[in-house]
Amino acid sequence: MASSSTGTSTPAGTATAMVQLTDVQKHFGSHHVLKDVSLTIAAREVVVVVGPSGSGKSTLCRCINRLETITSGTIAVDGVDLPAEGRALAKLRAEVGMVFQSFNLFAHRTILDNVTLAPITVLGRSRKDARAEGLALLERVGIADKADHFPAQLSGGQQQRAAIARALAMKPKVMLFDEPTSALDPEMVSEVLDVMTSLAGDGMTMVVVTHEMGFARRAADRVIFMDDGRIVEEDTPADFFDHASSPRAQAFLSKILPH
Repeated sequence: MASSSTGTSTPAGTATAMVQLTDVQKHFGSHHVLKDVSLTIAAREVVVVVGPSGSGKSTLCRCINRLETITSGTIAVDGVDLPAEGRALAKLRAEVGMVFQSFNLFAHRTILDNVTLAPITVLGRSRKDARAEGLALLERVGIADKADHFPAQLSGGQQQRAAIARALAMKPKVMLFDEPTSALDPEMVSEVLDVMTSLAGDGMTMVVVTHEMGFARRAADRVIFMDDGRIVEEDTPADFFDHASSPRAQAFLSKILPH
């Protein structure tokens, strides 16, 4: 994979494009947050987005799920342009799972209820089937024994794993992770990253905004480096971390990697 400094990023040998951004611009008032961002993410590909704070990483992630509207350009998921509103947007959000920095669990519901609520109310699943699938997902993320607990009774790492199970319950085509470990104590980070690595190994299409460079090396197919709202460079993890070509990426890596 050749490095890119043009803002256009397309994986070599791309099969089906699961996420396609074309010439995306995003302004918050006079602040230009995303600048000419074009990016193609293949089905089953894991893309990790890194860069300094304020570079546009989280905004990019939120735009893919249309939690933020773009100023211009297009974003398509599985060949369908993002709808503006209504039922089509709700369907899109069901197909694009998102895990946030904060866990956003419903405090007054049990963990299993948090996982089953959307499949029952949005997908029309029976309560029996949703509970069976929810328990299987909680087993998958290692917290089946916490099904009847409330969020406040779980550690931060357990809550984030519950949030991942909740997103998976909608059977998404794509999973977006926006700094999923940044609110966790250091000893809880690995338990969440292990679940994410397992998902990557199972072929889930994933876009991950993170500062966890070990995860990027281990699980990513591509690393995207952003700075000042642009894709400055992208490459395989090995080539990016060992042979970053742009001065900006080199400076970033020199500050965050152990010497």
